[in-house]
Amino acid sequence: MIKLKAKGSLLCAFLLGASVFNFSASIPDEGMFPLSELSRAGLKKAGLKIAEKDIYNPGQIGLVDALVQVSGCSGSFVSPNGLIITNHHCAFSAVQLASSPEFNYLKNGFVAQSYEQEIEAEGLTIRITESYEDVSEEILSAVASISDPAERINMISKKRSEIAKRAETDNPTIKAEVSEMFIGKSYVLFRYKTIEDVRLVYVPRQDIGEFGGETDNWVWPRHTGDFSFLRAYVAPDGSSAKYAKDNVPYQPKKHLKVNPKGVNENDFVFILGYPGRTFRHRPAQYIEYQQRYLLPYTSELYDFQNQQMFAAGKEDPKTELALATRIKRIANVMKNYRGKLKGLQNLDLVGDKREEDEALTKFITSKPDLQAKYGTLMADIDKHYQAVFEVAPKELWFNNIYNSISLLRIAYTINDFKEAILKQNGLNTQEEVFALNINQLREYLDNIYGSYHLTVDKNIGRRMFEDAYQLDGPNQLDYFVKKNFTNKEEAGDYIVAALDKSKLNSKETLYNTVLKDIQSLKNYNDDLLTILKELDAEREVFNAEQKRREGVLNRLMGDYVAVKEKYQSKNFIPDANSTLRLTFGNIKGYSPADATYMSPFTTIKGLIEKGNSGLPEFEYPESIKAAWLEKNFGAYVKKDLNDVPVNILYNMDTTGGNSGSPIMNAHGELIGVNFDRAYDATINDFAWSEDYSRSIGVDIRYVLWIADKIDNAQFILKEMGI
Repeated sequence: MIKLKAKGSLLCAFLLGASVFNFSASIPDEGMFPLSELSRAGLKKAGLKIAEKDIYNPGQIGLVDALVQVSGCSGSFVSPNGLIITNHHCAFSAVQLASSPEFNYLKNGFVAQSYEQEIEAEGLTIRITESYEDVSEEILSAVASISDPAERINMISKKRSEIAKRAETDNPTIKAEVSEMFIGKSYVLFRYKTIEDVRLVYVPRQDIGEFGGETDNWVWPRHTGDFSFLRAYVAPDGSSAKYAKDNVPYQPKKHLKVNPKGVNENDFVFILGYPGRTFRHRPAQYIEYQQRYLLPYTSELYDFQNQQMFAAGKEDPKTELALATRIKRIANVMKNYRGKLKGLQNLDLVGDKREEDEALTKFITSKPDLQAKYGTLMADIDKHYQAVFEVAPKELWFNNIYNSISLLRIAYTINDFKEAILKQNGLNTQEEVFALNINQLREYLDNIYGSYHLTVDKNIGRRMFEDAYQLDGPNQLDYFVKKNFTNKEEAGDYIVAALDKSKLNSKETLYNTVLKDIQSLKNYNDDLLTILKELDAEREVFNAEQKRREGVLNRLMGDYVAVKEKYQSKNFIPDANSTLRLTFGNIKGYSPADATYMSPFTTIKGLIEKGNSGLPEFEYPESIKAAWLEKNFGAYVKKDLNDVPVNILYNMDTTGGNSGSPIMNAHGELIGVNFDRAYDATINDFAWSEDYSRSIGVDIRYVLWIADKIDNAQFILKEMGI
């Protein structure tokens, strides 16, 4: 998002694209516990050796104070000087931006032996949870008398924004956010400290941090050194500040102790982190939508997009580097979605959910008071989703068109900027607003151009327009009807020609002509901007109906969870929503198929065996093999394996956003870093099971061994007190 500035005010914003509440279950069937519910999680019985208040104690310092959110990932402080450990893939984009063909830190790694050598981790920010507060009553009372669905959802959004702004006004040093814990039912205000100056300290080379590539992604056994070290910096007075030479390392309230002895099979472990999104408290129709529409459409589209970017990268190393983060992100989602599809089909989760919902319907009809209040609930939910299914192809096309084509995102931004300028009264005011915002606009566009490639855009654009031409019935787009294309190829040719002719396809041309002054911006138009305007007009009408449906669903889901809690005689743990959670379990293998057992540790020996395949994704530094042959394991050997453990497997409940989460032993000491799930566990977002839900972490012994014996980064060990 970028926000346009006006004198003394915000002009407009435009965008692409102490327990006080109770959610617990006495015997949970999954476990992403909010901080408020730790006392109900059964941690001591499960094997925790420290007091629960040592993890979280309102008003006191606990382990949660060592936790950070690193952009979309998690991480933890591991020294009193702001040193953070997280995943290699969480720092990937920043390493890519810091790299060049001459200094390719992505390929060769990066080690800073002093503060002065640390470099800016561009694009990364740190958030630390300061406090939380239940604000459900304030929000729900504001919509109690609102019957119009669109008005309801708008009011909820407005109240969430108002509450967050009020908190920031009360304390200007924090950033505030109101998170929805249950749709239409409960809302919590979170206050965060934000750190804007983040620097790269130590990142292993790519054939360690990405060993196995996409072949091993979401797969066990795994041998990936998915770790990196960052450092948080603040202004000399301790306040948050953008990157500056005079900034100093941040001193956290708490940092984790690293235990170089690691863990053994069946040991108790727990994770703190910021899991992204799960969808376990949804009806059968929601899962059906995922299985029939969203997952297959998105995975196939992403596969096509990556094929185009791979082809472009083969032509030029600079292009390959520029597209690396985009390729990695898309490939990760694609494989995750295909894993979910496999799990949904194998488990028949839709069928199971239908049975649950049928039983819930019978429960409602058996109770006169519930029948009076919720009698039409299940039918109303089904009616809502049948309407969603009917226009799902159109919705998915609109949801992907802008993010798929970089130049459309740029066109969207230029159109919005121009419209905001034209709304100003008088040329002087227009010029003032232009001058105030042009640098911010260019900075925003620089980020898009950083992973832009014209041929990729044209190939993806052709695919998207050919797909849109073939939509019919309620999914047919008026734009394509009005254009009178005679076939899909003609529709594809049209967008390709518009992309080819637009001045937006060159950053230098755009900056030096269209954006050189206000008059040039006001005068400029082309086919691409016109296409965007016409499509956006149709999208706005479609989105208005989608928002109305969202308002309907908001009320329905609030009732659905409320009556389901009555039926099951328990309160649920809320779905993950990027707020701080705890999950616990044990170091544990599993049997993914008949007559197989996957043990919970991999070793350097296994890494070398994969390397013997000759496949490029299994290449590794020769120094690893040399040290292994010499049995130069140091203090990091696991004696029963006579090897250094590389990755570990456990039955904790994780999802996206838990990447980089610290894995801690029973004493609250760091013994690993979470980074992935087994393929069968990609379905965790919809359902968790002891049978197949396994997550993957890098063993701290491998992290320390690589730092000590391979990368000569002994300063990291010293700073962590090893």
